[in-house]
Amino acid sequence: MTQDAPSDLRYVRYDSARENEYVAAMRQLISKDLSEPYSIYVYRYFLYQWGDLCFLAMDDKGEMVGVVVSKLEPHRGGPLRGYIAMLAVREEYRGRGIATKLVRMAIDAMIERNADEIVLETEITNTAAMKLYERLGFLRSKKLHRYYLNGNSAYRLVLYLREGVGSIRTSFDPYGLPPAPLPTLDQIFHPPAIAQGNGS
Repeated sequence: MTQDAPSDLRYVRYDSARENEYVAAMRQLISKDLSEPYSIYVYRYFLYQWGDLCFLAMDDKGEMVGVVVSKLEPHRGGPLRGYIAMLAVREEYRGRGIATKLVRMAIDAMIERNADEIVLETEITNTAAMKLYERLGFLRSKKLHRYYLNGNSAYRLVLYLREGVGSIRTSFDPYGLPPAPLPTLDQIFHPPAIAQGNGS
């Protein structure tokens, strides 16, 4: 039995008019993958306030095969911080770039709303997710010991967008120059010392 090619998929923004249908499918898809069991209220918290930052991958039968759920709000009165809360792709559809496409759509939507940075957490054992996010420019900022209910630790990853928010593209132009690499955390927090004169 052959599977649908990625080109047969539709990528859509969450539509609150189809809440009952979409949320049920999202819960079923996400609960298979994530370490944390989320109640219906967690989904509503994100979707009622930031439904425009949630994107879905649908197959040609209209069934959900991938989803990303995000939010965007000021962080402690400082930078406007995006947060990728949930990302899941149905097992038989993995390895086709669906998760990457969904995350890029979420990043682009947050850039359009002037996000300064985007953060997320992922289990340190989830090497596939780590590779996906690091390919998109995320940096490891902190290790969170025993972060999940199952006792597993996590990495917090950050994508910095402060410099030239509008110029950072996540959907690369194949004919253009690649974007400049983002600075490492070490470069950000430990910039090179500037030589000072002796004042004479």
